[in-house]
Amino acid sequence: MTTGTTTAAASKGRTAEARLSAEEARRMALRAQGLLGAPDRRAGVRGVLRHLGAVQLDTISVLARSHELVPYARLGAVGRTAVESAYWTGDHAFEYWSHAACILPVEEWPHFAFRRRAMKARGHRWHVMQDSERSCAAVRDRLRADGPLTATELGGAKNGGEWYDWSETKIAVEWLLDTGEVVCTRRRGWKRVYDLAERAVPDALLHDDIDDAECTRRLVTQAGAAMGVATRADLADYHRLKGEQVDAVIADTGLVPVEVAGWSKPAWADPAALAAESSAKGGRHRTTLLSPFDSLIWDRPRTERIFGFTHRLEAYVPKPKRVHGYFAMPLLAGGRLLGRVDPAREGTTLVARQVSLDGPKAVAPMARALREAAEWVGCDTVRIDRCDDAKLAAALVTALD
Repeated sequence: MTTGTTTAAASKGRTAEARLSAEEARRMALRAQGLLGAPDRRAGVRGVLRHLGAVQLDTISVLARSHELVPYARLGAVGRTAVESAYWTGDHAFEYWSHAACILPVEEWPHFAFRRRAMKARGHRWHVMQDSERSCAAVRDRLRADGPLTATELGGAKNGGEWYDWSETKIAVEWLLDTGEVVCTRRRGWKRVYDLAERAVPDALLHDDIDDAECTRRLVTQAGAAMGVATRADLADYHRLKGEQVDAVIADTGLVPVEVAGWSKPAWADPAALAAESSAKGGRHRTTLLSPFDSLIWDRPRTERIFGFTHRLEAYVPKPKRVHGYFAMPLLAGGRLLGRVDPAREGTTLVARQVSLDGPKAVAPMARALREAAEWVGCDTVRIDRCDDAKLAAALVTALD
């Protein structure tokens, strides 16, 4: 790491305070994401959530759902029941719109006021209620009397048509969630459980007093800390802000302008991440399989820039057109992405339906990651169905014996 004066950042009117090699930037990203160095087991799942700032939810469950895979990747074999309990017991978290639908630390409730206000100003979601006043009042009354409740318990989520053919009740409760009167306190059978925000959010946090600039300043600062080093686009994507919102607050975040070798855009680093990289003496790299929705890799252009690894979720690609499989999970080992596997479960067998490996060096880490994942989900056997290299497939089977 070196200091610099004239850099790409200067082209935006800012002078880089440090020059980072691509290797330093990669380590900073891994350390910031909790994937390099000793895991904070005492803080546990809640500590992971607070540090990442957002854990994405998704309907797909192969090994486990994505929000379970994220702490597993960082902490190891945390019990799946313990993961759900850590998220949803008490008033530690809520679900709202961040990078996508995400579990968020409850401390961040005030900082999403800007999004709730924007939703309210819009006046409706893509579904429009026939009688918004009456429908919203009915939801409020039911939740006040009987909540927390799912949409089904409130009166039904659908009208009977396609998945998007929502009932008036479902539209109303989602609108109240968007605008902050209602909060999702947990998922039950993958259904959102709704409650009144006045009951579910701690009193000290239940306000929308923070103006839009302060909200976005906090979220950009938090995103910078969670990524270690990031471009403007990276910072915007983390909580799905606009580039102009980042521009308006970046000078007040404390993030440091830097130049990263090989990056064509200006970048900013978290000061703590810079200090940690300056003083770090190695550190243990986690070997694990990553959810495609893990915040280390959910931004595909950033993943390619940092790891030289192109990854796409193919769950919604027609099967004949898939290259790596339905839910291909990248293999992280030694701070690199060394391959991927499309897993499935058949009874107590973890099935690697399709495996891709970046050469012989990836064989042992993939075997280790598959064994650990199998044990975590209660499987006692691993079977390799297909590998894109016959020699590496044979070596992987041997390594798993």
